[in-house]
Amino acid sequence: MDLTPSSFAMAVDAQGFLEPWTSKIERRLADMAGMYADADAERAAIAAGDPLVYEVFQHDMPEHPGELVVCTTRLYPGRVGDEYFMTKGHYHRIRERAEVYYGLAGEGRLVVAVDDRTDVIPMRPGTVAYVAPRWAHRTVNTGSEPFVFLAVYHGDAGHDYGTIETEGFPLRVVERDGAPAVVESR
Repeated sequence: MDLTPSSFAMAVDAQGFLEPWTSKIERRLADMAGMYADADAERAAIAAGDPLVYEVFQHDMPEHPGELVVCTTRLYPGRVGDEYFMTKGHYHRIRERAEVYYGLAGEGRLVVAVDDRTDVIPMRPGTVAYVAPRWAHRTVNTGSEPFVFLAVYHGDAGHDYGTIETEGFPLRVVERDGAPAVVESR
């Protein structure tokens, strides 16, 4: 059976709504328990209402190397302690797969890491960012409105969240004197 889809078009608005989408992921703070540095602030925020941190709208494709998955992410504004809301962060299950991000609304940072190298890329509407193969990546909302971006990656790339959950991420983006600052994780 041929699972290759025909050509098609999608619409994306500045609010990050992708049409048509076939799957949606919602991550609340409880889904990310243990990922923020301030455990007390994390527990208190979960107890106070477990805020929605981000949503992903995706057009699923077959998990074949030649297919491309398109999705949009709406990362909401907020902080846990002094650390800005962020995505879980991941490697691709197939480490040799890259990803492209395109900023649609709001502002944030794309944090990337591989081995002992790290980088932080400012993102805003119109920014195109390339995540090279083998690099872990996560996004952070440093603004006061939703940070929205479109992502494109190989259909067979997969996601490895477990490595970040167990090993952590080497950098964090926090608020210092009213502005975003990058600090090393402890």
